[in-house]
Amino acid sequence: MISNAFFLALREIRNNLMRAGLTTLGIVIGVAAVISMVTLGSGASVSVTSDIASMGRNLLILIPGQRKPGTLNAASPFDSDDAHVIAREISGLAAVAPAISRSAVVVAGNKNRTTSVTGSSNDFFVAREWNVTLGRNFSLTEERSGKSVCILGQTVRKELFGTQDPIGARMRVDKISCEVIGVLESKGQSTFGSDQDDYVIMPLKAVQRRLAGNTDVNMIWISVRDASYTDRAKGDIERLMRERRHIVPGASDDFQVNDMQEVTRMVESTTAILTAFLSAVAAVSLLVGGIGIMNIMLVSVTERTREIGIRLAIGARERDVLLQFLIEAVVMSALGGLIGITIGLAGSAIAAAALELPFVFEPGIVALAVVFSAAVGVGFGYFPARRAARLDPIEALRHE
Repeated sequence: MISNAFFLALREIRNNLMRAGLTTLGIVIGVAAVISMVTLGSGASVSVTSDIASMGRNLLILIPGQRKPGTLNAASPFDSDDAHVIAREISGLAAVAPAISRSAVVVAGNKNRTTSVTGSSNDFFVAREWNVTLGRNFSLTEERSGKSVCILGQTVRKELFGTQDPIGARMRVDKISCEVIGVLESKGQSTFGSDQDDYVIMPLKAVQRRLAGNTDVNMIWISVRDASYTDRAKGDIERLMRERRHIVPGASDDFQVNDMQEVTRMVESTTAILTAFLSAVAAVSLLVGGIGIMNIMLVSVTERTREIGIRLAIGARERDVLLQFLIEAVVMSALGGLIGITIGLAGSAIAAAALELPFVFEPGIVALAVVFSAAVGVGFGYFPARRAARLDPIEALRHE
């Protein structure tokens, strides 16, 4: 019975192919839009999360002042002793790297580039999980004396030295002559648009004395050994810094400890909310498509009144007619759903490639789209099918 009704539904759709195609267009657009939004949203979330993770795992970033949306409450900078005390007093830390950053012009031969110069220690590479792939790290003597040596990011290396081996070459950082001792592995472009390889790393004392002209530290990178200890380490650091900066009980902190795990969770939550909102807007097309199916099915019942009367007169039961029209509505909406899934996946793959986002296939949303499109057919096809099943056979046979 069901198979017979299914083939009758396919025959009717084939006989009115244009009308059926226009009827299911709303379902196609709605399903395609929802799948595209969810897939691109998942890709964006994965990309941003990956970028944050590339900064280092179990990472805490200590900065002076309080950063709030649209404002920055300035405070006195840190110094190297703050980092040393944190490393000594707080247990469970893998690396503590004081850092200071400046923008400077770097010159090698007849080539130059404006880049970010960061002064720090070898702990910086541990905290950032950033390996030196060519050359070496700083020696202990170079760190303590502030010798003018530098390690290049891949972008700076390519711009200044091309394919040549830069190890041992001299370059100028602002007015300082610097020896290149290493090249960092590539981290690539971040989702936020910044080039993570556009860096020159030098010993902290070299940048403080020769570029900044002071002993300030404007950031401390802290890596925690175990992720489960991150929250405790953050609290211990906050208490220690309040003590060192003589902040009285009840007063607000003049520093901030940023937990990158919290930032990751916040980004994922924001992306999920935006994706859900856009998907809800796109899902309105499914409602419109369902109304279209109901409208066309009502027209079909009117057009086929005599056919229905003949079937009822020769022994068809009401439930047989109800099933026929209901299956016809479900088939149209399901076909629209399948076409929408194909278009949505293909479109999101093209858009992800254009936006340089990873393509994340979500089987759950695809399955939900199929079920939902079929449910739309049942929901909006039931009333026309019920109307057809309740026709009076005698009145239906009189219909012209």
